[in-house]
Amino acid sequence: MKKVLSLALILVLSLSLLIGCSSNSTELEKIKIGVSPEPHAKLVELVVDDLKKEGVEVEIVIFTDYITPNLSLDSGELDANFFQHEPYLNNHVAEEGLDIVSLGKVHIEPMALYSNKYKSVDELPDGATISIPNDTVNGGRALLLLEANGLIKLKEGVGVNATEVDIVENPKNLKFQALEAAILPVTLDDVDGAVINGNYALEAGLNPVKDGLIVEGGESPYANLVAVKAGQENEDKFVKLLKALQSEKVRKYIEETYQGAVVPAF
Repeated sequence: MKKVLSLALILVLSLSLLIGCSSNSTELEKIKIGVSPEPHAKLVELVVDDLKKEGVEVEIVIFTDYITPNLSLDSGELDANFFQHEPYLNNHVAEEGLDIVSLGKVHIEPMALYSNKYKSVDELPDGATISIPNDTVNGGRALLLLEANGLIKLKEGVGVNATEVDIVENPKNLKFQALEAAILPVTLDDVDGAVINGNYALEAGLNPVKDGLIVEGGESPYANLVAVKAGQENEDKFVKLLKALQSEKVRKYIEETYQGAVVPAF
């Protein structure tokens, strides 16, 4: 009788171990996500443990440019990325023929004009040099910000595709220097002003609300989003990822940490 009980116990334990091993091996789905350092990486880090409880393990890969994350997602090196707004995504997809789409929006990083030399746009001298992002969409966005504040006037209808050649009125005779977005903060000592994307401003210790001479309003359409491969938007792990990033926990963190330098978009 004891032998029968022992065998039965061994079988039960063995079966439990097998089930446990099988469960553990398939328990966690994985997401390798490419992000900009600030604030994207911090927002994802904030929900890593929450997602693990939901059965999703997240690996964060830091990028410091605006090109590689989309190419890496399209090639399959990444499962998702989180660094860009929709106009930029749409433009990059069209230019490169990428097969990636928006999963959903998380936050807005207001773009602003900064200066180490002047405290207001009224102080900008005639012929002042302003550095702006050199990619099509963010360069146009910078010019739209300047137009909205009366510094220039653009051709009717050019929108985010505006370039310096579309300027039809320039009362201060501003000169423009188009540079890679990531290096704009370090140009501040060499120019009269620079229009800087929110994430790069934050990395440089700049707050658009406190430090910007002019800043985008809350109506900005440039909400930063999570992108995935087309056709994967409804996969369970990505649904969980977006839900976590659009949670009240993230909203509270954004509002308390960034004080207007980053604004929730959900």
